[in-house]
Amino acid sequence: MKTNVIGNVPSNMPAKKLQNTWWTPAGLILLSAIPLIFGAIRINQLANGAEITPDNARFFASPSPVVIHIISSAIYALFGAFQFVSRLWKHGNSWHRWVGRLLVPFGLAVGLSGLWMTLFYDYPEGASKLLYGLRLFFGFGMVLSISLGFISIRRRDVNQHRAWMTRAYAIGMGAGTQVLTGIVGAIIFGKPNEFENALLMGAAWVINLAIAEWSIRKGQIRPTHTAEI
Repeated sequence: MKTNVIGNVPSNMPAKKLQNTWWTPAGLILLSAIPLIFGAIRINQLANGAEITPDNARFFASPSPVVIHIISSAIYALFGAFQFVSRLWKHGNSWHRWVGRLLVPFGLAVGLSGLWMTLFYDYPEGASKLLYGLRLFFGFGMVLSISLGFISIRRRDVNQHRAWMTRAYAIGMGAGTQVLTGIVGAIIFGKPNEFENALLMGAAWVINLAIAEWSIRKGQIRPTHTAEI
């Protein structure tokens, strides 16, 4: 019996299975919601003025990097979430390719602006050197992952492309997971000191990358042998 196919999805696919394909982007968007809300508040403060304190003075002194970082992060997080819907990157659907071309420069903007702020903003007094090192390490890791992902797709190595882009997105979503690790840490340990806060933030990146590697190893990113960009 011949199965009709609409939009690369069999018309007889169970509705429940079809709905489940959207749980991943929904969860990723929800994870990024709180950092994006705080980012919007920060941009509003920079645009309309706010009390300048030792914690935010560096942003008012040089607002461009943080504005670029926030806007790029929003685009990268929201559009990137839908790259994990298999229906949108199957053969014949141009969504994945066109959005990917958008996400590469915005993802690099996220990583590079984060590195710029870490390297050149005045370092807050009493802040942990561990957090400084973690931000550099994962910032460089995100930029490197996006670069390797781009090189891989130019070589038509789709499996490596998806693996590296998944790692890059996992690092980019660190701010969302840091909200969760911060809440858990506060519940278990109370108000963390600077070193403990650095450990909690680092744990968020590690958790995201562990999930990304599990996803890659388990084959949730299905192998494909040819692609276009």
